[in-house]
Amino acid sequence: MTTDISGAVVLVTGANGGLGREFVTQALERGAIKVYASARTPRDWEDARMVPLTLDVTDEDSVRAAAAVASDTTVVINNAGVAGDVPMLGSSEALRRVFETNFFGAVSVAREFAGVLGRNGGGVLVDVHSALSWLGVAGAYSASKAAFWSATNSLRLELAPQGTHVVGLHLGYADTPMTEGVTALKADPADIVARAYDGVAAGEFEILADDTSVQVKAGLSAPLEALYPQLVSSPPAA
Repeated sequence: MTTDISGAVVLVTGANGGLGREFVTQALERGAIKVYASARTPRDWEDARMVPLTLDVTDEDSVRAAAAVASDTTVVINNAGVAGDVPMLGSSEALRRVFETNFFGAVSVAREFAGVLGRNGGGVLVDVHSALSWLGVAGAYSASKAAFWSATNSLRLELAPQGTHVVGLHLGYADTPMTEGVTALKADPADIVARAYDGVAAGEFEILADDTSVQVKAGLSAPLEALYPQLVSSPPAA
């Protein structure tokens, strides 16, 4: 299934962030007739085609209300997420906070907007993942993104009968405020979003938006020691 963004009504969650802003502006550049730019505290936009929308993905009532307002949506960019250095053995409260946004919140958006997309002819759901969906070096963040990736694979099958095309977008680090303290190589958010929309237009099911995501995905069939060299270089003390 191919989807031309031209003429689409797009909803972007987490629209205030670095990737979110690119998803909003590039959708309009590609001919979208309206973009719902959603966030917990939506900002004002200069273009009347950009519609600010209050949406807290961790609040099911908020998600439900947003779906009622944005009932003409044909493309959902499920982008909202949180980072954070929370180890798996950290507090349960901290672990749950990460999962509330990155997993339960994202799935809530998919659930509430599935009906909207179906009523509007099927449309497209783009779930924004991470190369860390496949690499467990970021504790709770990696675990939450891995769970969301698995959910996307299930959603793809569940929503296919209604004609909804479900896309998983994977990337390494993008140069956004969320990664301000990261010293690793970071991609330009504009390039990531352009690759995402190109993949949607081409009907791809999974988009590997940068070299990092390509390399990590390719390494999944290797022995664990190849993915996690620290297991070899730092053996447990006797």
